[in-house]
Amino acid sequence: MKLKYGKFLPGIIILFLISSCGSKTNKIEPPRGGSKPSDPPALAVEGYIIRPSVLHSSIEVAGTLLPFEETEIHPEVSGKVTYLLIQEGAHVKKGTLLARLFDGDLQAQLQKLKVQLQVAQKTQERQAELLKIGGISQQDYDLSALDVSSIKADIQVLQASIDKTIIRAPFDGKIGFKNISIGAFITPTTIITTIRQDSKLKLEFSVPEKFTPKVKMGNVIFFTTESSPKRYQAKIFATESGITEENRSLKVHAVVENTDKNITAGSFAKVAFDMGDNSDAVMIPTQAIIPEARDKKVITYNGGSAYFKIVTTGTRDSAKVEILSGLSIGDTVITTGLLSIKPGSKINLSSLNK
Repeated sequence: MKLKYGKFLPGIIILFLISSCGSKTNKIEPPRGGSKPSDPPALAVEGYIIRPSVLHSSIEVAGTLLPFEETEIHPEVSGKVTYLLIQEGAHVKKGTLLARLFDGDLQAQLQKLKVQLQVAQKTQERQAELLKIGGISQQDYDLSALDVSSIKADIQVLQASIDKTIIRAPFDGKIGFKNISIGAFITPTTIITTIRQDSKLKLEFSVPEKFTPKVKMGNVIFFTTESSPKRYQAKIFATESGITEENRSLKVHAVVENTDKNITAGSFAKVAFDMGDNSDAVMIPTQAIIPEARDKKVITYNGGSAYFKIVTTGTRDSAKVEILSGLSIGDTVITTGLLSIKPGSKINLSSLNK
């Protein structure tokens, strides 16, 4: 038995030594001192301290010149045209006779009523004398007076029908194209011509929603057109009742009093809308704005950390943009390294521009 185990003893000793060495090699010693991984260094960026700025702001918007008054001229009744005096492109005064419809039958009825009125009035006069001497009753006289009043009313109704056959210019203006000729039978749906008031024009333009508080009745604005380098002025006299939902803007009307041949209705206009001076405007460099799908943001510096704020922008120039809300005087905004900064990141101001 001793020889049998003695034969395997050297191999057992070698395996034991190899196992002991392997266990020492794979053994992991615990870290000494318990220190944590070091924090990343603060990012070096440039900042801008907001100071009050004087801002003279104005915006340029597109506008359209419209006639101050414009209408289509229709007849009030149907009939055949017997008189027509429409000179296309001519200027006419209010009340100028433009056309007349056939009214022969109405005139005949009018003459008949006038004869009846004369007879009725004479009858009333005779009965008035008889009433004084008691020759007739008061009732008989009242019936004759009623007959006179009735005929007069019929004459007024018929005269109104005759007046409807006469077409006149409703206001001073320029006549458009003539659409009918003498002898034509027309109805109230027929457009005889159009007339536009050209002594003054109406300028229509829209102001973005954030600038609507600057729109005041009586404010003077300036505009130019493609057809003339001259600078014209207009005075605001009306606004729409509310802001449109399509483009979130307020529609404005201004009257143009001093017109000349270089500007006409339908022309495109570039409107310079002056919003005055603001001595406490909040202005920051344009590159500090971070545009997003719904909002615009800036990164502010406070106590070595970065904070993101949503802002509302106003007018801008080549270098700076106005902040309407979201920032205050004295805040520090970051102007460089914006893409590398996350909310709460540690930052270090390498330079500060004021």
